[in-house]
Amino acid sequence: MHPFFQTVATQRWDDHRYYHHSRINQFLHLISAMSFLVAYVFLFIDPVVSALVAWLVSMTTRQIGHFFFEPKDYDHVNQATHEYKEEIKVGYNLFRKIILLSICAAIPVIAYWMPDALQWAVPEAYEDTPIRMTAMAWLFLGAGGLVFRVLQLWKQENLTAGLAWAYKIITDPVHDIKMYHKAPLYLLRGQMIDPMEHVSAPGH
Repeated sequence: MHPFFQTVATQRWDDHRYYHHSRINQFLHLISAMSFLVAYVFLFIDPVVSALVAWLVSMTTRQIGHFFFEPKDYDHVNQATHEYKEEIKVGYNLFRKIILLSICAAIPVIAYWMPDALQWAVPEAYEDTPIRMTAMAWLFLGAGGLVFRVLQLWKQENLTAGLAWAYKIITDPVHDIKMYHKAPLYLLRGQMIDPMEHVSAPGH
């Protein structure tokens, strides 16, 4: 396999085995993934709708899963502490997410009370209402967050790791639907935690 796609595969596998034990988290990722696909389509139709769907639905459901439902005690499957997993996480760990989400939450407040402060970051055609200004600022925040982490990974590891992570993030919606489409069924059966038997199976 090409080194780039091998890196993507490794990042995907680590992301799943370390950070998606909760079936509720998996289910919320399924909702997030489907809404992200809607946002992708609207990116070419109406970027305001795209940004609102991405941040209000996709990101919200995804991060609720990580912050409130994913176990943070000792991970017996991977024999790792929560602190260790946060330290080695390739993408945005919880601390980085708090910073990103804090900026996200501040944008609509600034757009409503101090719109002049956002005019430098928003195309003039979208400065007519706080909602449209917020949406475009959120769109650029998402792109900026992606580029920023790629540059960090380039400095910390190498460019391949950064670009592989960006590719993984962009294509995660399709992968998450494939991985977690059965999560609602497991929840209906009362299974709250994925036993992760495939993680400890021979060959992994």
